[in-house]
Amino acid sequence: IYSKFFFLKVPPLNKMMLMRKTSSLLSPSSPPPQSSTPSQRNVFCGFNKIKSNQKPTSFLPFFFCPNGRKKINNKSKLEAAAITSEDERGGRDIFADLTTDSSSFGGSSNSGGDVLEKQQQLQISQQISQTKNVLKVFSGSAHPELSMEIANYLGMDLGKLTIKKFADGEIYVQINESIRGSDVFLVQPTCPPTNDNIMELLVMIDACRRASCRSITTVIPYFGYARADRRTAGRESIAAKLVANLLTQAGATRVVLMDIHSLQTIGYYDIPVDHIYGETVILDYLTSKDFRPDEVVVVSPDVGGVPRARAFAKKLADAPLAIIDKRRTGHNKAQVMNLIGDVEGKVCVMLDDMIDTGGTLLAGAELCRTLGARDVYACATHAVFSPPAVERLGSGAFTEVIVTNSIPHTQERDFAQLTVLSVGNLLGETIWRVHNDTPVSFNKL
Repeated sequence: IYSKFFFLKVPPLNKMMLMRKTSSLLSPSSPPPQSSTPSQRNVFCGFNKIKSNQKPTSFLPFFFCPNGRKKINNKSKLEAAAITSEDERGGRDIFADLTTDSSSFGGSSNSGGDVLEKQQQLQISQQISQTKNVLKVFSGSAHPELSMEIANYLGMDLGKLTIKKFADGEIYVQINESIRGSDVFLVQPTCPPTNDNIMELLVMIDACRRASCRSITTVIPYFGYARADRRTAGRESIAAKLVANLLTQAGATRVVLMDIHSLQTIGYYDIPVDHIYGETVILDYLTSKDFRPDEVVVVSPDVGGVPRARAFAKKLADAPLAIIDKRRTGHNKAQVMNLIGDVEGKVCVMLDDMIDTGGTLLAGAELCRTLGARDVYACATHAVFSPPAVERLGSGAFTEVIVTNSIPHTQERDFAQLTVLSVGNLLGETIWRVHNDTPVSFNKL
């Protein structure tokens, strides 16, 4: 038997054998090739091997579908329309073009059987279209409240998984639903306990990779080890690069970061990185206070934060900029030396990416008060609040301390001047745009 094979390119499979034409479709001018031993010839069609001396109607073609293999009646001929490049880009369901023809192999017409065959093919195409590139969001144990806000914004439920620790501290992760061919997003800030949360994220990535998902995007609202992005002395490690390598080798295909400490950290990754700005949420909140443009000044707590503060000031009614000159005498220790700019009678908005122990912001606020500032607002995306940050920030030097919920907020971290803003909608919109391959620069400062 002389057979022709037709291939369709169907993601994520490179090639899939979909149909087979038999000798009845050959033109008289193209005779089938002869073989000295026809009984020994084998013809491979799909995933079945049949002897060449068998009748063509005895072949039952198979093709993939989400619920396993589905049999199509052997009397039907599958005709697939040509797939254009536009169809591939649009993600159109190619199986919608499958039709049946009961007269393919010279069989008799059966209207009842044709209707059943068409219904079977329609069900298969619907199942494939429903499960193709499905969006799945899973939450780690670090911040389930934020993950729930993201899921509510997307109008979906969080994915089901099991996370537990063994008696010796080892982490166990199991995905409790099928994610084959899905776009998976794992939401896990690497906040304290940093090492446990990072290891849990790595195990989650590995579990998803072994479950044959289409892509794995790690959504990290707060990235631990972000400050270890360079060497300031000899024989120091660059832990930010190490964590980036761990995420990549574990199987992550994309990373979403929010207000990273230094933008050079993005270059540590060998996979795509989407960086979003949680400070836009703070900007909207400050805009609602209706400050006069001539009474606001944005203060950068150090020289390294000047680009961030300048972009923020431009959006905040093009406010003037002041810079605090400080010297670090050790880890989590800073000494304020001078202030560059005019803050007398002004509303000072001190902007930073994170608040750890609060020593830098407290010293800067006291300096602004000494120089005649009317009010001092402290703004930061990540509220790490390592001791004694709560006591320092609640001492009365600040009019208001504005942070986001990129790190879980507890009652122990609360004080009178604190305002916590949610970034759930921001992250939800980012996830939706990444899933649909649209730009995520909508919130750029």
